[in-house]
Amino acid sequence: MQTGKILVVDDNKNALSALKMLLQLEFETVIALANPNLILAELKKTDVDVVLLDMNFSAGINTGNEGLYWLGEIKKAFPATEVIMITAYGDVELAVKALKKGAADFILKPWENEKLLATLMATLKLRRSNIRVEELQQREQTLKKGLNQEHRHILGSSAGMLKLMQTIAKVAKTEANVLITGENGTGKELVAQEIHRRSERSNELLVAVDMGTIPESLFESELFGHKKGSFTDAREDRVGKFQLAHKGTLFLDEIGNLPMAMQSKLLTALQSRTVIPVGSNQPVPVDIRLISATNCNLEQLVAQQRFREDLLYRINTIWMEVPPLRERFGDIELLTMFFLTYFEKKYRKPKLTISPQALQKLNEYPWPGNVRELQHTIEKAVILCDSAILRADDFIFRPAGRPSDTSFLTLEEMEKHMIETALEKHNGRHTAVANQLGISRQTLYNKIKRYDL
Repeated sequence: MQTGKILVVDDNKNALSALKMLLQLEFETVIALANPNLILAELKKTDVDVVLLDMNFSAGINTGNEGLYWLGEIKKAFPATEVIMITAYGDVELAVKALKKGAADFILKPWENEKLLATLMATLKLRRSNIRVEELQQREQTLKKGLNQEHRHILGSSAGMLKLMQTIAKVAKTEANVLITGENGTGKELVAQEIHRRSERSNELLVAVDMGTIPESLFESELFGHKKGSFTDAREDRVGKFQLAHKGTLFLDEIGNLPMAMQSKLLTALQSRTVIPVGSNQPVPVDIRLISATNCNLEQLVAQQRFREDLLYRINTIWMEVPPLRERFGDIELLTMFFLTYFEKKYRKPKLTISPQALQKLNEYPWPGNVRELQHTIEKAVILCDSAILRADDFIFRPAGRPSDTSFLTLEEMEKHMIETALEKHNGRHTAVANQLGISRQTLYNKIKRYDL
């Protein structure tokens, strides 16, 4: 027996009884009505899956208009309910009218039991499929809202930040590709989020990809997806980041760290607006808004033949530079108070204040790690403070320059020092640095990000 609820509406009581007897053997619930005026009231009481609806209810009238009228009323009030029309007249035009008004199918009197049941089974399957699609769409919209609502505001009233915000306002509503540059910790990802939030694609996903952490062997799989069995660990189909960002925004962070071999593959995808999953030969169209970010000087990398010039032109329709914190006059105090309020709530501290001497100390520090370093500094001070007033001594900065004597450093400090030295020796060439240190490129990227190098 099928777990379906069927409503049969026919003024012919003999036909109604025959249909009810037949369908009760196949479906859990069968409701029979001779009067079509009771349809809407019954549908309000019962979550009916399929309505089996006669086309004519008045003696001597066989135009089918009554059935079409009630079909329209059902679909208007209960659009998810499927309707199958019953007619004693094989009028093709009438059937087409019913289908155009939303009927799922139609059957002719006298019906064949097997054909009637097959039609009902197929329609019930359609109903469940539509419900599942609607549920998935609702979950998708809920997920998108949840992912996009975690909005962190860009704070700043300095001239540089006001200019940046004006540029964001102009660019966001367009489809132009954007390249965001700036030092580590300046907030390039926040700028990308703000552009997406103000764009016409804000109801879709912003998909962020850290290009520096993708191993070359997995590049195509991560970005373009793969088919089951296309390589050893491909146990199921996988959608790549380009397809996840379809209709939304794709944010390629640390794009300056991308090896040349991967750059050509990325350029091909951006030019064709299609991707080919690994193990497939069928191009998949993608509709994305591209935002990229880097702390590298891409023009210098182009001159050194370490970055493709045609890729730079492709990603650089609009260029934005996020100013370092040391150049954002007046913003340090604003950001300090914002982080102070945030962390005192997070760590359940009493209402905290900051002394004038501490503010002066924060303003005079050059902040090589930019906003990210300021955030970590405030968090550490809030955690360790013993009073409601944060004083200058509560803020501890990393020493300027690199220590020549590493004998008293912690393991983490020594590791950071070794990476810094290797980066300087090899002019930032990550492959050479990774080879010298005996680690993979991905491990190197992760440590560079961890230490804000």
